[in-house]
Amino acid sequence: MPASPYEPAPTSGGDHAYGVWHCYRHPGQESGVRCRRCERPICPDCMVSAPVGFQCPSCVAQAPPVHTMRSLAARPVVTLALIAASVVLFVPSLAVGGGIDGSGPDLITRLALHGPAVAAGEWWRLVTSGFLHLGLIHLGFNMVLLYQLGSMLEPALGRVRFAALYATALLTGSFGALLLQPDARTAGASGAVFGLMGAAFIGMRRRGVDPMQSGIGGLLVINLLLTFAIPGISIGGHLGGLVGGAAAAGVLFATEGDDAGRRAAGVAGCGALAAAAVVGSVLTATTPLWPF
Repeated sequence: MPASPYEPAPTSGGDHAYGVWHCYRHPGQESGVRCRRCERPICPDCMVSAPVGFQCPSCVAQAPPVHTMRSLAARPVVTLALIAASVVLFVPSLAVGGGIDGSGPDLITRLALHGPAVAAGEWWRLVTSGFLHLGLIHLGFNMVLLYQLGSMLEPALGRVRFAALYATALLTGSFGALLLQPDARTAGASGAVFGLMGAAFIGMRRRGVDPMQSGIGGLLVINLLLTFAIPGISIGGHLGGLVGGAAAAGVLFATEGDDAGRRAAGVAGCGALAAAAVVGSVLTATTPLWPF
């Protein structure tokens, strides 16, 4: 009897372990996940999030309303607020003469990340630098990525946990920037955005989805190549944000579920990572590891 179109294609030895699953609702789409109730293969369009994993639409048809991975209706409020903050600061940051080199009294000069200023007690620069941008292209590129990634991660994690993820990535990005170039003035949300890319990669792997097939893996690889290929980009900021975001995502996804205590523990774990990044940033700014 021929195999069902959504069952794995048998290998030469009759073993299905290395076959390809196809979604039972969309036979043309490959799947790496099975419904936790009926065990039929489902593609990302059909994956319905549940406390115990993913279920197919047929199994939850009579259940209370739920959200699919690609049809989450919740508005990404935190993401939109972060974008609004960056846009609000953009115009006045360029309104007065001067720039990132410290040649004027504008917002970028006073709020950008700068090791000597952080060492002098201006710790707020670890945060404010992530909301400043050096031109419309810089702002637009970061905000487009922030919206795309935030619209996917914020509904999946919840607003508080997403905010904890973003804050951790922003602060670890600042730490990475100071670690490699403590005397440079840096600004932009790129470190935090790299953290969101790392978080999306970790989240998909945890849910059995191949990040390279989803497009997240390719996006991450391209941006890493650009980080090293284009002069003037803060390599430390990008890598620091990526590592911090991936670590925070590992903590948050490991504490998923309906248990409020577990979810709070995930936020606390992000807080510990963020605090460590702040301490590391201050120590690095005070005593740079590099002679420049």
